[in-house]
Amino acid sequence: MQALRVEWLSDDLSGVTLADAPAPIRAPGEVLIRVRAASLNFPDLLMTQGGYQFKPAPPFTSGLELAGEVLEAEPASGLAPGDRVMGGNKTGAFAELASIPADKLTLMPQGMDFAAAAAMGAAYATAYTGLVDLCGVKAGQWVLVHGASGGVGLATCDLARALGARVIASTGSPDKRKRIAALAHPDAILLAEGRFREQVTQITNGALADIVFDTVGGDVFDESTRCLAFGGKLVVVGFTSGRIAEIATNIPLIKGFSIIGLRAGEYTRRFPERGRAVQQAITALAEAGKITPAIDRILPLSRWREGFAAMAQRELVGKVVFVPGA
Repeated sequence: MQALRVEWLSDDLSGVTLADAPAPIRAPGEVLIRVRAASLNFPDLLMTQGGYQFKPAPPFTSGLELAGEVLEAEPASGLAPGDRVMGGNKTGAFAELASIPADKLTLMPQGMDFAAAAAMGAAYATAYTGLVDLCGVKAGQWVLVHGASGGVGLATCDLARALGARVIASTGSPDKRKRIAALAHPDAILLAEGRFREQVTQITNGALADIVFDTVGGDVFDESTRCLAFGGKLVVVGFTSGRIAEIATNIPLIKGFSIIGLRAGEYTRRFPERGRAVQQAITALAEAGKITPAIDRILPLSRWREGFAAMAQRELVGKVVFVPGA
């Protein structure tokens, strides 16, 4: 089978290659899947460089999440050959076949295609865990979403609107604003440059943000501390700016806001029952037509370099989805 292999760690993807690899052998507790679609996430890029929290030793097959058809499964898994499933593991999705632990998979929402299912899982699980489990979002609250052109950012905008919140989508790229508006339908869009607190003040009529969802870090995090209402929550999701911000603790003390770290995968590992509940809630919202994953482009896996380059150069508005075998 073809698989995208990380043979050695590299800053320029020189250690990554699409190669023939042995088909995976299903281990006890795993499900063998024919991969129909697999989506690219920022950690996939970081893992080729050794820059992510999880550092698999090369060689390994890249890819966090997928959608496909079950080929082999144990009866105890609740899955059977032919079932359409989505989910994934830390590696292994960018291949024609994958063997995934059964508890990392769920049935695809009815009526959803493989590409959308592959694009939905991790992004919406992150958004739901942050907004609902950690922040208890309420209808009518203001949610400021940084990095709104990315997969997690767009999912957070989409989900927040579905839950009745008012959404401010933030981007560092003026060219992306129209595309974000068309995909995420936020209440407002702001350009996250310099002192953007005044924009937030005007948009919210002085109320400021109840929740800030920050995938960017750096200067954006610093200014976000000025954009929170008293009692607000600042959710740290990532650091795509490249700078991990620091804060003097008197600032959240005086303003009465909380800073919450979000690693949805770790949350699910520690609280598997909540992870299952999150997936059930997301599936129900998708089947009701209330949320729709945003896809920037669908590429054959043979064009993986194009997808990785677009992510590295911050060209994307939505997810890249690879189709193995194409």
